[in-house]
Amino acid sequence: MHKVELSYLLSPERSKDTLIRNPLMDVLHAVREQGSIAKAAREMDLSYRHVWGALKKWEQTLERPLIVWDKGQRAQLTEFGEKLLWAERQAQARLAPQIEALRGDIERAFSTAFDDEAHVLTLYASHDAALSALREQAATRRLHLDIRFMGSVDAIAALNAGRCMMAGFHTLAQPGSKSIAAQTYRNLLKPGLHKLIGFAHRQQGLMVAKNNPFNIKGVTDLAQPGLRYVNRAAGTGTRVLLDELLAQAGVAASGINGYDTQEPSHGAVAQAIASGAADAGLGIEAAARDKGLDFVPLVLERYHLVCLKSALPEAPVQALIAELQSHHWSIVLDSLPGYSGASAQSGEVLSLRAMLPWWNYRKAKVGKA
Repeated sequence: MHKVELSYLLSPERSKDTLIRNPLMDVLHAVREQGSIAKAAREMDLSYRHVWGALKKWEQTLERPLIVWDKGQRAQLTEFGEKLLWAERQAQARLAPQIEALRGDIERAFSTAFDDEAHVLTLYASHDAALSALREQAATRRLHLDIRFMGSVDAIAALNAGRCMMAGFHTLAQPGSKSIAAQTYRNLLKPGLHKLIGFAHRQQGLMVAKNNPFNIKGVTDLAQPGLRYVNRAAGTGTRVLLDELLAQAGVAASGINGYDTQEPSHGAVAQAIASGAADAGLGIEAAARDKGLDFVPLVLERYHLVCLKSALPEAPVQALIAELQSHHWSIVLDSLPGYSGASAQSGEVLSLRAMLPWWNYRKAKVGKA
């Protein structure tokens, strides 16, 4: 069975024919109406050579004859050609409402590109419930956030490679220079090259089944016999945070049953616990509440947004900063379980060295190069 591919054109005005156009069907219809390829070509304002060549090419592609090629006779469609036209008319008639709706959706989507007041910002970020809420709010103000959720390391790497305008990642507040977070992000972020923008504070903790049957109070309890843990992938900010907390508590990852079991998001970890496939996993409070789980808070962390310094003056970034500084966004952020905007400095351009104090530059001694 031959497959169908759809395409569209951008033009100042719609054509009178509101259906999906296909050049083969247009040619077949013209040939049948005009009775010759030459007349059909003139009707379509095309050359005879072009129409004749196109018909031959379509016959080869479809492996069926389309025209009865009797010299000196009126051009006629083969039975297969007639059936093609009939099938197309039937499909167009049945699908006309859906076609019109699809065209309208595409036109509305493209209207953003022609709206000088609208902005699109591509954001690669660690999975976060507040970002999803921000996307919905910003869209009503003609700021469209094209968000792709991925691990923090991959998000910043994408920013540095020019694949996005902004990245989102999260760390403990004031992580030390020898922390796992410092080891992970130090070489990815550089003062003078990147600009940090405040976004949110959020709780990270252990999501557990209702009534906390294993009586989990901290990461040291994850090594108890019979408990099944579900982890996030290496390179995600939550995996970095877990390893940080385990190192601080002196707990070996090898002693946690399920440490190598991975899920792609906070929601997926929560679902695994809710379904009984696991007993605990590190994540955000919003995901736990959404699945009816209990939540054991462990740390309050900063969720950062970062862009290149050169992108800071650009209109989409400035529009996002204005949105983050709005009173409405503060209300939305405070309404999310486990989030706080009061002290998060949302929308403020922050010092990279102050927030992530990992870079120490020794001053050259006098007389030294």
